[in-house]
Amino acid sequence: MGVEGCTKCIKYLLFVFNFIFWLAGGIILGVALWLRHDSQTTNILYLQLGDKQAPNTFYVGIYILIAVGAVMMFVGFLGCYGAIQESQCLLGTFFTCLVILFACEVAAGIWGFVNKDQIAKDVKQFYDQALQQALMGESDANNAKTVVKTFHETLDCCGSDIVTATFTPVWRDDLCRKDSLKSFFENTNCHKKIDELFSGKLYLIGIAAVVVAVIMIFEMILSMVLCCGIRNSSVY
Repeated sequence: MGVEGCTKCIKYLLFVFNFIFWLAGGIILGVALWLRHDSQTTNILYLQLGDKQAPNTFYVGIYILIAVGAVMMFVGFLGCYGAIQESQCLLGTFFTCLVILFACEVAAGIWGFVNKDQIAKDVKQFYDQALQQALMGESDANNAKTVVKTFHETLDCCGSDIVTATFTPVWRDDLCRKDSLKSFFENTNCHKKIDELFSGKLYLIGIAAVVVAVIMIFEMILSMVLCCGIRNSSVY
């Protein structure tokens, strides 16, 4: 009787955790879609400088996040149904899906950690190339001006360092705002703004990944215990 009562307790606990997991999947999916269509990132990452497209490494991570969120919602539903039905088959499938999903999340986390600095670095190089073409009047300068002005208007910045951020508006007011004194005191160079843009979004993704990983570990433990409890109950 005690074993059966313990099994029921674990069953409902697993159901609650799976419901939370399902909600977390929905939240992650929503956050990923928001990041995908965020005006700042779309304005910048859809730019094209001649034949060169803006770096899309950030979007690779977003697409992974969208897939993870959708799979989490499916797995959460499977876990809820399996727990209520006390089905060893469904719970076994659920546990397998959790292990695979956890492995994918760890791999994605490692990929994100390795590439977190590279994402901002690639975007800054793309901006520097456009700024050089716009300032020096190189070939396809009009396209370069459009790219540079999009960066400046989207991120409210100017120049790749404090020197260019201060003096570019003085002699190229078609690229930057004219208030060079304000640029000097605020240090609104675009490299700094690009770092802030992507570090903030990656920090948000990292928090979500840690929370989901903790929930998944609890669910794997509970599903194993529940399977053992169902098996023992059927034996008795």
